[in-house]
Amino acid sequence: MPEKISVLLVDDHAVVRAGYKTYLSLCDSIGMIYEADRGESACQSYDRHHPDVVVLDISMPGIGGFESIRRLMQRDPRCKILVFSIHDEPIYASRALKAGAKGYIIKSSVPDTLITAVCTIAQGGIFIAPELAQRVAISMVNEQDKADSIKRLSPREFDIFRLLVNGLTPREIAERLCLSYKTVCNHSTAIKDKLEVKTMAEMTLLASRHGLIQSPYAGAAGPFEAR
Repeated sequence: MPEKISVLLVDDHAVVRAGYKTYLSLCDSIGMIYEADRGESACQSYDRHHPDVVVLDISMPGIGGFESIRRLMQRDPRCKILVFSIHDEPIYASRALKAGAKGYIIKSSVPDTLITAVCTIAQGGIFIAPELAQRVAISMVNEQDKADSIKRLSPREFDIFRLLVNGLTPREIAERLCLSYKTVCNHSTAIKDKLEVKTMAEMTLLASRHGLIQSPYAGAAGPFEAR
């Protein structure tokens, strides 16, 4: 009998994790399923269990999804990460892949997509949600342009940038990401410098051009989505 795939589920919503776990457990190819509620605990759990595939949300408190990918890849360059997110803009997927993820699917995908993606990545493949694949490929080609200033942002800066342009205040961001208010303000200044903008209006316009302004209804659909 082939060895079953072990999975680490990383999502800050317990109900969402329970839905994923229930669905994944129905697949004969999948064995142990571990859970973590944020990036910090995901890194600890990975060190303990060394799962075959990490299924990771990118919108989480604490260190956030992109920084979690970076840290997991630092721990183990062979780590196989599947991002499972509400965000269907190509820039999120391309950044996740560049950070080291082996796949990206969205939570509004049909449930079977999750199983297919996990199995594909466990076997050494790469999996992009079919509805995203072409747009991600085009996005990654376009990003070869060195003038694309968003590429200059670190994972933490990118998280703060997307929260700022979607209307959160520095204090709200500090609370959500478990950072100090001063740290968020310092990052905000660095972000403006890297993007070569002076006002929030300019920053928001740049974000809009890259599809980073989130609809207030985003994430309403999805088989196990609790948000």
